[in-house]
Amino acid sequence: MSRIGKKPVEIPAGVTVEQKGLMIKVTGSQGALEMQCHPQIKVTIDKADAKIVVENDNPQDRRCKQLHGTMRALIANMVAGVTKGFERKMEIYGTGYNLKEQSGRLSFQVGYAHSVDLPIPKGVKVTIAVPATKGNEVPAKFTLFGTDKCVVGQFAAEIRAIRPPEPYKGKGIRYADEQVQRKVGKAFASGAA
Repeated sequence: MSRIGKKPVEIPAGVTVEQKGLMIKVTGSQGALEMQCHPQIKVTIDKADAKIVVENDNPQDRRCKQLHGTMRALIANMVAGVTKGFERKMEIYGTGYNLKEQSGRLSFQVGYAHSVDLPIPKGVKVTIAVPATKGNEVPAKFTLFGTDKCVVGQFAAEIRAIRPPEPYKGKGIRYADEQVQRKVGKAFASGAA
């Protein structure tokens, strides 16, 4: 039995949860999310106790055990997303690197001969705090915010993949809380050859 899966998901005040067959729709102050549940996992909404209970009818099957915890985590993320939302802070290091938002796209100048454009997914808001880097010390900063944790995380990973941080000077796009393992560069011999 999954330890995560057997914990019920609390439904906070102001959140409504509807179930039609395998579809679950969660509505809150930040918006609405819906998801189709796996047919081998049973999801029950207990309106009296304001809880969502996820049950595994086949605890011997390994795949069902995996799905049990996954479905519960996805439902809990939906409830958290429509109440508080999810955000991901990101930074860009490197002299001359910058980003700008124009007509639903993010445009990055990160050391290539051309700018890299990415369309902003539906339901994700981008807030740019510092649009351009100032030397190697002051990074460009921006924040991604959305109700769907999967969409926000995937978009952040796609942005980071444009120019991952390199280990020598740390230039590139990284998450704000990411620690980059630094390497020592080449040591030059001093004196006459």
